Amino acid sequence: MISTRIVSLAFLLAVSPVFGFPQGSFSELSAREWNNLVSRSNWNKVDPPSPPGPLTYNGTKLVHDSAHPFRSPGPHDIRGPCPGLNTLANHGYLPHDGVATPSQIVEAVQEALWETGFNMVHGTAVFITYGAHIVDGNLVTDLLSIGGKTPRTGPDPPAPAIVGGLNTHAVFEGDTSMTRNDDFLGDNFSFNQTLFDQFVDFSNRFGDGFYNYSVAAELRFQRIQQSIATNPQFSFVSPRFITAYAESTFPVNFFVDGRSTEKKLDMESALSFFRDGKYPVDFHRAALPSDIEGLGIVASAHPVPPGGNRDGKVNNYVPDPTSADLDSFCLLYTNFVNQVVRGLYPNPTGILRRNLIKNLHFFYSGIAVEDGCEEIFPYGQL
Repeated sequence: MISTRIVSLAFLLAVSPVFGFPQGSFSELSAREWNNLVSRSNWNKVDPPSPPGPLTYNGTKLVHDSAHPFRSPGPHDIRGPCPGLNTLANHGYLPHDGVATPSQIVEAVQEALWETGFNMVHGTAVFITYGAHIVDGNLVTDLLSIGGKTPRTGPDPPAPAIVGGLNTHAVFEGDTSMTRNDDFLGDNFSFNQTLFDQFVDFSNRFGDGFYNYSVAAELRFQRIQQSIATNPQFSFVSPRFITAYAESTFPVNFFVDGRSTEKKLDMESALSFFRDGKYPVDFHRAALPSDIEGLGIVASAHPVPPGGNRDGKVNNYVPDPTSADLDSFCLLYTNFVNQVVRGLYPNPTGILRRNLIKNLHFFYSGIAVEDGCEEIFPYGQL
């Protein structure tokens, strides 16, 4: 059965004089040149702290409170493809500019989005956050953009590292989103009204006007078929294969008011989260911990193997037997580390290597002991 650590999401301040870096990229420098530059600079070179621990579980809680009013993002504030993180930034649970540390994100999703107090959900928050940070964030400054690439996270390490924020396609963000376009088709991070209209239509047809697990199963399959038919570069392999199914359950598990006993989301609340990044009025988080409940319902309704369109052609979906699926969590972990992370950081040295080693361990620490995955050390140990 699928592990609870495979979920997606799903997460500082504006540039400070202490950083002292210019607005350009240093990705064209060699590893030696970049390390020499870092060692001589006054950039904020962070020795990353351990992830914050679980919060004390205390039941249902008002999260749209007077201390966390909604503030629309300004012209220089960053928002991205995850409506949950956008909501947290708009309500001040994350820095309003959309640039945060992994620790801030773990704390925010526990406090205001993913009810916690049980190691299961805490581990999920750690696993997802540090996975996203390793591939999309700046490991030297310990900063991650919840949206697009920005100089506020610090100078880029040498290529092929990206440090592109969560908008970066085919690293953590992926195709067949419920309310965002595939990257090949255009804007992959902004709210898409046409796709949301489809979300509403399926909720009316299969959920009597509400989004529930049955709707999620039908809509997930529909979006996969649409990507197969319209996106010649459609990729549906791990980790996106797994997070796509998991995120289909998120609106039911995280966007329904915690005082409700029914697992269904109304369309007004859905629009508030997906389009506006805003808690509904008087919104309470869940009384009980939430995670990936409903995933089996969604994945089993219309099984699709991992794969993608081949040869640059639509309607040419070919399964990929090398990809992890919902029953092979340890393969997800090993492929992510050995293929994705090592592909971005083939030969790190100095501070970058140290911080990669630490962050990879934090990432691994989110895996449950019962999953039985062996920790991988691609860059050695400290």
